[in-house]
Amino acid sequence: MNKRKLALGNRNIVGARVTEARMAQGILQKDLLARMQVAGVEISLPALSLLEGQKRPVSDIELKALSEILKVDVRWLLGQL
Repeated sequence: MNKRKLALGNRNIVGARVTEARMAQGILQKDLLARMQVAGVEISLPALSLLEGQKRPVSDIELKALSEILKVDVRWLLGQL
């Protein structure tokens, strides 16, 4: 598994939680990407990487899909739980 080479950004607050949930479940980025695409969310691997690195904003559609796919509460992704 690759380690993050760049520092986290400040464009979203969910990226670190997405990474945490994904890794806790043993899901690779490419597998999360595929699940998001099956759910109808068009996102590329570089965009997902930037999302997790907090280098790009997250849309509400992406947030909802991530919550459902990772089986975590949206509030947890937002750091409210």
